[in-house]
Amino acid sequence: MNRRVAVTGIGTVSALGNGAAALIGAARAGRSGIHRLEAAFAHRLTDPLAASAGIDDEALLLPPATLRMLDRVSRFALHSANRALEASGDALAGLDTERAGTFIGTGMGGTLSMDDGYRTLYEDGSDRIAPFTVLMGMHNAAASWIGREHGLRGPQLTFSTACSSATVAIGEAWRRVASGELELALAGGAEAPLSCGSLKAWEALRTLASVDAEDPSTSCKPFSANRTGMVLGEGAAILVLEPWERAVARGADIVGEVIGYAATNEAGHVTRPSVAGQAAAMRAALASASIDAGQIEAINAHGTGTRANDATETAAIREVFGTHADAVPVSATKSMHGHLLGAAGAIEAALALLAMRERVVLPTMHLHEPDPACDLDHVPNRAREGVPTRTALSNSFAFGGSNAVLVLRGV
Repeated sequence: MNRRVAVTGIGTVSALGNGAAALIGAARAGRSGIHRLEAAFAHRLTDPLAASAGIDDEALLLPPATLRMLDRVSRFALHSANRALEASGDALAGLDTERAGTFIGTGMGGTLSMDDGYRTLYEDGSDRIAPFTVLMGMHNAAASWIGREHGLRGPQLTFSTACSSATVAIGEAWRRVASGELELALAGGAEAPLSCGSLKAWEALRTLASVDAEDPSTSCKPFSANRTGMVLGEGAAILVLEPWERAVARGADIVGEVIGYAATNEAGHVTRPSVAGQAAAMRAALASASIDAGQIEAINAHGTGTRANDATETAAIREVFGTHADAVPVSATKSMHGHLLGAAGAIEAALALLAMRERVVLPTMHLHEPDPACDLDHVPNRAREGVPTRTALSNSFAFGGSNAVLVLRGV
């Protein structure tokens, strides 16, 4: 039995602000959360840029002893899960929690805690590091804390497929709710990668953007001829997924629904994306939703701002959509909230759902010199208001060839 799956709550933390209203408000206004990084180690970076987020730890309502066991990534995830459940109208009320699961994507887990431990060990020369380093650094910590705090006794699963992690988490949760295995899932992703070690590692790959001398906030320029790379961001987004019938019966405020999903492997170059691989993921997602490409009215692109990704994604969309590609707006919201790595797909799925609800097509910011190789409608620099869209794709394409796509429907 395949059931419709509603999204009844969204909780977010990002450089665009915390909560769904702040997220969509900033994105439709084209406000960038990217800034020049001012961390103590920033002088060691060639281009110190970031899209950083923040939360008030008091909002987590946890004792200090417990907070000391949570890495920043787990704090982001737990905060977002709490807000998502609040927005859902208490979706857990009266539910058998053995049929409620936690599905979280993260690319790097508690990298800040691990970085602190290594610095203490190797740079400071200490023989002791923080006693909870393992618990804070393990990739499944965020999912574990969400399940623990909300008493979810169903599957607690962590997905780490690089930049497609959160999209895979949402898709796999959707499958279990749609099949009847679960009655509720908290699904999404979290990432807090802004450590010295992490940023230096990404810098070594030569994928990070150069600082825009006139305005650092405009440094990420997806699909632009003068793009120089991506900007790392941090944060989290969690969606509450439940059967449509249950959501309607309890009078929930339905944000939208997940109607399709696919995850594929390119089995090719570990860092170089391929048109065929990305196209295969989009086609498989459309087949999963039992719709054709002509029914898609908007795409939230992976759109990282790197030379290779943006041109490849444009060509892949043309291959899948044919002549319809020219009629579909393709937004790259990483131009504002940065690249959240394993959490990117969750923030972008949330934005796609919220944009459909608000009848707005979100902009690709800082796009003043279009790249001829990126010749789709990339919605340059200004949102389009009052545009009703019903069905959208959200693309996530990752190092290692792990591609994942969600098909989302508005209400």
